[in-house]
Amino acid sequence: MLRESYPFVEDSFSRFPSQSNIYGLCQAGEQELLAATLKGKVVSFRYQELQHKIRPVAREVQFTYIPVDAEIVSIDAFNKSPPKRGLVVGITFIKDSGDKATPFLNIYCDYEPGSEFNLESIAQSCLNLELQFMPFQLYHTEVQCDDGGSETVFLLSGHDQRIHLYKENASLHQFEEQPVERLFPELQQLPSNVLWLDVLSIPGGCRLSAFGCQNGCVGLALVNQTGPEILQSWRVQFDSPISIVLLFPLSCQTEPNKPDGEKRVEMEGYNLLVTSTIEMAVVYRDVQERGLSHSMCLSESDQWDAALCALVIDLDFDGQKEVLLGTYGQELLCYKFRATGSGRDGHFQLLWRRSFKSPLLSIIYLDLTGDGLRELAVLTLKGLHILQHSLTCTADLVLERLAQRVSALTAGSELEPAKAQDTEEKDAPAKKEECTVHTPSN
Repeated sequence: MLRESYPFVEDSFSRFPSQSNIYGLCQAGEQELLAATLKGKVVSFRYQELQHKIRPVAREVQFTYIPVDAEIVSIDAFNKSPPKRGLVVGITFIKDSGDKATPFLNIYCDYEPGSEFNLESIAQSCLNLELQFMPFQLYHTEVQCDDGGSETVFLLSGHDQRIHLYKENASLHQFEEQPVERLFPELQQLPSNVLWLDVLSIPGGCRLSAFGCQNGCVGLALVNQTGPEILQSWRVQFDSPISIVLLFPLSCQTEPNKPDGEKRVEMEGYNLLVTSTIEMAVVYRDVQERGLSHSMCLSESDQWDAALCALVIDLDFDGQKEVLLGTYGQELLCYKFRATGSGRDGHFQLLWRRSFKSPLLSIIYLDLTGDGLRELAVLTLKGLHILQHSLTCTADLVLERLAQRVSALTAGSELEPAKAQDTEEKDAPAKKEECTVHTPSN
């Protein structure tokens, strides 16, 4: 595979005291990551200015009410939806008491003015909930409120074949479990334990909800958020447990169809990426219109063991998103959609792959350094890798785009005098004729 197209250089690596899992990494605020290890430790990672340089700093955060013998299962965090303020962190873990393993969900949130985003203060403000099921993925999403606003809630999947909803009770300053069917009717009567869940709001007051199950079932629903009301739903069966479902929009460039050869960019609707433990990754195209009837396989995605994490982002800044897959076989794969004809047809091409020294568990794309250029955080069994865009290549791209912009502005400014001259020449005969008509005869 061509290494020239690989856009990253590794900036840092932080080794953790014990391994994590596929639910063990989340973004906390704009420029900070939280990574949970199986032995009850939570590590905060961010960049700080030290000795006049921006350096990576990893430190353990002491979250209360997590026993030393606890095994953390999943972690998630979100900023409250406006006008509310504050960072909320959720951690699920299992406490082993010898004869019995007891699962818990801890939700951390500080309501003290001035401390709403202070991670040290938040870590000391805990709501401890004992669970009656073994937890899996902890996920957050926004829901529409009756007053027209929005609110962010936790969704937690469990081994009881249910999704559990936790919503904030503002008057009591705490989160409470509420029936999931009230806000997410599409997430009831599930066929198996849900291993991964994804929800995406789309125009028109609707949302797409997708889930992947332990028995290989994938579910998708189109929901009107007013009500809410299920408009359509689809299901498809795979032969192995589902590791990831990811909803994403995809814009692609069609073949040149204009006289000047300029490519036309079209929005191709919303797509669903599905990865399983033994089969090739699949992308279902235009799911809001076609459901799960039109699929495309990602070639070679099954050659490096199971795909455990995925991300869809624009890595090369061309306006078209790439699909990243992280595998247990220690490979990071990058695919790009190549359109043919009208743009609805095409295929996903493997652009490059990059090898790591341990299995990949989770990937997040965020601006850790605050310079406007995002980094790729890759969580592996051994620790956290931070990959940065090559500054040389990025600077060259900025100069190229600026040169194109200057050329376009210059060409536009040159056209204006020419147009004005043409207008004057066209108006000249009319003015001459007007003068002739008004000339008095002798």
